[in-house]
Amino acid sequence: MVAAEDFRRAARRRLPRIFFDYIDGGASAEATLAANVADFGRYRLRPQVLRDVAVRRLDADFLGGRHALPLMLGPVGSLGLFRAGAEAASFRAARAAGIPACMSSFAITDPETLLPLAGSGGAFQLYVLKDRERTGAILDRIAACGAETLFVTVDTSVSGIRERDIRNGLRVLSRPGPRMIADFLAHPLWLADMVRVHPVRMALARDWPEAGCGYLAQAAFLAGQIDPSFDERGLAWLRSRWNGRLIVKGILTVKDARRCVDLGADGIVVSNHGGRQLDGVSSSVAALAEIGAALAGRAEILFDGGVRRGGDVVKALALGASACLLGRAYVYGAVAGGEAGVATVLATLRAEIDTTLALMGFASVDELRAAGTNALEVTTGVA
Repeated sequence: MVAAEDFRRAARRRLPRIFFDYIDGGASAEATLAANVADFGRYRLRPQVLRDVAVRRLDADFLGGRHALPLMLGPVGSLGLFRAGAEAASFRAARAAGIPACMSSFAITDPETLLPLAGSGGAFQLYVLKDRERTGAILDRIAACGAETLFVTVDTSVSGIRERDIRNGLRVLSRPGPRMIADFLAHPLWLADMVRVHPVRMALARDWPEAGCGYLAQAAFLAGQIDPSFDERGLAWLRSRWNGRLIVKGILTVKDARRCVDLGADGIVVSNHGGRQLDGVSSSVAALAEIGAALAGRAEILFDGGVRRGGDVVKALALGASACLLGRAYVYGAVAGGEAGVATVLATLRAEIDTTLALMGFASVDELRAAGTNALEVTTGVA
């Protein structure tokens, strides 16, 4: 397997349909999900020749450190349901590759176990809850585990409508019918894996007896606690409560990007939640083009959405991102091959970034970022 799509096919074979579709699917008609990948094609690379690229450097500055690649593992909830130990395996692979990783609020592995695996590159993704005291307790807990960077997700005031999940019966998974049971039995490797780690529970719910006993009940409880009234005042409160680096995830407009920075955020993630929330919005890469130009130099700009190849990373960096968050690309690897699968995905992306830079005439990520949009051509149809 040499590309993310190879791992996607392998993950599809290993997982029951209900779980593969949960990873693979998006909101409503999935137009934004498709655009996240397709819109990279609107940007063409502009190579330059007669350049010395004999020695190349792929390391990049972001999130307060120098990392081996302009990549990090983004937060993915429920990963431990798809392969036992997949969260820890992914964090170990990230650390071995010299890149940071971000833990999801919906993770199964305790932060006391997971965050130290990332070393100095550990980050945590937060949903601000209606109960600010409980939110504060989460912040204290993950700070004690060594997290220095907090990603707060702001595009989930309500859950998106994911039709694949509805059709597959994800909401009634605790009461599986005959068809679902048959699908589970048809995937014995996954089933044996889950039996081995049963019962699965959500890490943050350890001290929440009212959340229920199993992961599905606990995840539903947490989703119901997300504060839909979280606004500028809420972000100001979070800034005052969290002493580390604060990154706001889920930004698609220049106006919102500037508001977040004005309220004290250290950076933003240009993201539409992988096309899983509001269908019909801009692709992440199209939004990045405008935000990168408007916010350059004011704050850290990270990018999330549709990255499958090293060329995608190069385009995002040229458009103003300091690094890219990986989501589905590494999850497919984790599901199909555990730590080795994630390591292979990262090694493949590294090779693709290296080759792309060399053939474009850049000897480093820093040179590419300095060139900016001069390294790209925009095809007809892009504003």
